[in-house]
Amino acid sequence: MGVTVLQQFPPMENRTGPQIIEFLTKRIVALGALQSGQFLVDCETYTSVPQLGPQRTVHVLHNSEQPASVFSILETGTKTIPLVADGLFDLIMMKMTGMYTPKKLIKIEAKGPRFEIGDFCVKLGTVNVSSNYKGILVEVEYRPCVVPSNCWELMREFLQGFLGSSVPSTPSPYLQSRMNEIYQPIDTIQQYLDHFTQYRKAPGAARP
Repeated sequence: MGVTVLQQFPPMENRTGPQIIEFLTKRIVALGALQSGQFLVDCETYTSVPQLGPQRTVHVLHNSEQPASVFSILETGTKTIPLVADGLFDLIMMKMTGMYTPKKLIKIEAKGPRFEIGDFCVKLGTVNVSSNYKGILVEVEYRPCVVPSNCWELMREFLQGFLGSSVPSTPSPYLQSRMNEIYQPIDTIQQYLDHFTQYRKAPGAARP
């Protein structure tokens, strides 16, 4: 895999989620992109029981691009610990109900069409929190590069080609901290978790 940039697409007046996806699909197809299936990234959050002391939070995520992997991010309050495991990790979490319990009604996912155009892979994700529409996430991966600082300007220009002025001039804080590092799948997961957290905290949802 290459470097991935993930960003929210702002709500559009008088347009529903499916209408925004259709609008962005037309834009990316006009550039020559071809649809190549669907994608899904989901996240479920668990919290430690009081008997374990200070609260710990475990986010468990899956990405259809890495179907054999389960990603987890443990937040202890003082530090964040990422982990990449296989499918058995889901079973382990199910058996740890005496230590960690899932937060009710806040399972979140991003899913939608996946496109390929040259060296880029573009995904248009509809974000739902417990089946309630929250917004649109756009993921762009540039496959030939594995160091963000070497391709950020190119990726930003590509994003502006179909997202316009909503593209920020600088990378996200997380990506900025990794600009000269070798990009890994867990970095994409961390970006999704950052955006999912923002959506969960948002007071309301856009039109479905």
